[in-house]
Amino acid sequence: MWKEFRDREAGKLRPYSFANRIKSHRVSSLQLSNHKEIISSQSGAVNTLQVDLTEGRYLLSGAADGSAAVYDVQRATDYEGGGLIAKHKRILFVDKQHEHGHKYAVSSAIWYPVDTGLFITGSFDHHINVWDTNTMQVVANFRMPGKVYRTAMSSIATSHMLIAAGTEDVQVRLCDISSGAFTHTLSGHRDGVMTAEWSASSEWVLVTGGCDGAIRFWDIRRAGCFLVLDQTQTQLGRRPPLHDHPSMKGSISKSSIPGQSSIAKNKALQRKTANGAHSKQFSALSKVSGPIKGSARQRVHPGMLSSHDRATAHYGAVTGLKVTEDGMYLLSAGSDSRLRLWDIESGRNTLVNFETVRLQTSKAIQLAVTEDSDTVFVPCMTSVKAFNVWSGETSLTFRGHYEYVNCCWFNSQEQELYTGGNDRKILVWSPQNLLASESDEGSRKGKMLTSDQDNWSD
Repeated sequence: MWKEFRDREAGKLRPYSFANRIKSHRVSSLQLSNHKEIISSQSGAVNTLQVDLTEGRYLLSGAADGSAAVYDVQRATDYEGGGLIAKHKRILFVDKQHEHGHKYAVSSAIWYPVDTGLFITGSFDHHINVWDTNTMQVVANFRMPGKVYRTAMSSIATSHMLIAAGTEDVQVRLCDISSGAFTHTLSGHRDGVMTAEWSASSEWVLVTGGCDGAIRFWDIRRAGCFLVLDQTQTQLGRRPPLHDHPSMKGSISKSSIPGQSSIAKNKALQRKTANGAHSKQFSALSKVSGPIKGSARQRVHPGMLSSHDRATAHYGAVTGLKVTEDGMYLLSAGSDSRLRLWDIESGRNTLVNFETVRLQTSKAIQLAVTEDSDTVFVPCMTSVKAFNVWSGETSLTFRGHYEYVNCCWFNSQEQELYTGGNDRKILVWSPQNLLASESDEGSRKGKMLTSDQDNWSD
């Protein structure tokens, strides 16, 4: 640790690299917090957790008793142990007793990405509710055809306000908050959709995982999926650097053809920019599926080809998905107790050998990744394991819950991990150096108090 400080003072270490090393050190020292405690008042298993994306302050939880609660993780409601233990009680709560409360388990609870004034809950009672945080009233309600397993909203969207809903129905439905209606459905899965995740690099790309073992990529602007991940299509290691990438070389050689006008170059550049990551993935798929000539290339959809449409990513249901912060890789968990890392651009399994784990098979689990995308946190039965994303090795194991763990969320602002399980507890895991500084501060306060006492005091 002190070596990084000396290198930074000497100018040998850049500010960005210095910050990343400090964060990595703090993550590697996470342990059960002895100075912060979240008092969960929910009487059912905690199924979902999320900290708001705007302030990094409010923790939203959904439970099996049909309730949803909000906690302020930065400002405590009470203190114990001479002010050393901060107690965080709920500041907002809604349950079955509410006029529009859910009647069955809340399986998904998410914040509106750009404002803490709204949050969304999905439940086994076939309903998705949009709540106004200030009035605690439902401002929009969507009736789904079956149990709601997962809801998701894009954190980078500027052109839409869509909620992607995965249910026990085979179709993925997109709900528009602004109009209060369904925009369209995405058909392709052959069984229920247990998890959904938006791309971190494109507001139009949605990733879904189903009980049929398939992971599908959708461009919501067009019909059908454009990519189905196949566990047999593999590549070793990380993606090569851009200057060594074969597609980059091809693009450079084409652009250097003599006689090509600058207007044509600009038009081609605009088309590439408009298509975004989708064009890259389509080109990668065309290499796999073979050349398609003429107008057939426009008509045939890669996601609808029989050879690709029946591909599976897991030997069982896909129970968890998480896109890395840079948007380049996708982590998936399945009921086959396998973790896989996928290169999103090529759509291939990177063959990272994650150490053997036991995962829940009957319900969706919530994965979490660090800001630098180097560590993934995975609920593994009664514990949570931290894996190195690139090597698959277990770096940490968090044991504190008495029953199965269902969800976890990493707060990059506070550098804390929150976990929830069937024991109805929400545990906080904090960096070790923070714990030491807090305890040192408490001991200093104690010494100051004893030094103020007189010798004749009882």
